[in-house]
Amino acid sequence: MRVGMIGTGAISNMHARALKNIGYELTVCTDVNEEYGRKFAEANGCEFVRTYEEVCRHPRVDYVDVCTFPDFRLQPLEICAETKKHIQVQKPIATSVETARAMVETAKRAGIVFGVVSQHRFDESTKFLKKAIADGRLGKILQADAYVKWYRSAQYYSRPIKGSWATEGGGALINQAVHQIDILLYLIGRVKEVNGYWQLGALHKIESEDVVNAMMRFENGATGVIQASTAFWPGYSERVEIHGTKGTAIITGDKLTAWDVQDDAGEPAPVEKEVMSGASDPMAIPLTPFERQFLDFGNACKDGTQPTVSGESGLHALEVVCGVYQSCREERRVVIG
Repeated sequence: MRVGMIGTGAISNMHARALKNIGYELTVCTDVNEEYGRKFAEANGCEFVRTYEEVCRHPRVDYVDVCTFPDFRLQPLEICAETKKHIQVQKPIATSVETARAMVETAKRAGIVFGVVSQHRFDESTKFLKKAIADGRLGKILQADAYVKWYRSAQYYSRPIKGSWATEGGGALINQAVHQIDILLYLIGRVKEVNGYWQLGALHKIESEDVVNAMMRFENGATGVIQASTAFWPGYSERVEIHGTKGTAIITGDKLTAWDVQDDAGEPAPVEKEVMSGASDPMAIPLTPFERQFLDFGNACKDGTQPTVSGESGLHALEVVCGVYQSCREERRVVIG
């Protein structure tokens, strides 16, 4: 697969490494900061072009990888729809549900494959729990929670666009905890309603939330809690806790760290203690899940099938995020969908 990249910031370097490791060719890139873009191109042996339109129309591109801020998603997708090039965007899918829906519909009409990067679906812990829950090993799911109590420095938020509503769509929930929201949706199912509370700029000089809490009810009747923050020094590994009538499973960071199930039978649970987490360093995350997701997306492009993390998946996660934000603003329970 030949890949064109839009945006050459920090996450782009991880994408480039993953693409190289799986044998995909990064052919062309662009960035609004030409100096950064040219340095990235030189480091990765690809061509630099000045505009995103050139990437989306490039003859040596099979799919476009968008690594920009989330306010810039629909524009390249519309051109990819025109040129019939597949497209994958970094999480979150967009800053608004309306834009995300437009993206999903545009891709569907054009017949192109559209995916959202949510690499934790490809962690061994997530893959194990997906099958185990489907097999009924935890029984009926009663409660599913996500705790993302991270820390980001003042330097991280030093640019005015960081934590802004217009460019990033919000703070800790949409940018950090969206991964764990996606995992809950993947493992448990859609969320029906939310009720949230936030603190805006509790520690950092940002306009959005760096502390947020929400209660949820899933469509299957299970309840849950989301806690997300970038204000809790020094930062603690994120957790997903799933409680069923037969027992409990806990993912910490990227690993399954607890599997306490009554009278369990079946494949042994891959319980580990050493975990990787972006709790205090955004880049302290494993590369392998990216490689697995990019292979999955590339196979979907070749076969014309849906990737594991489709545009619809990204839309559903954003619906929960925006539902929590609406609940916080309006101080009421919000029904999703």
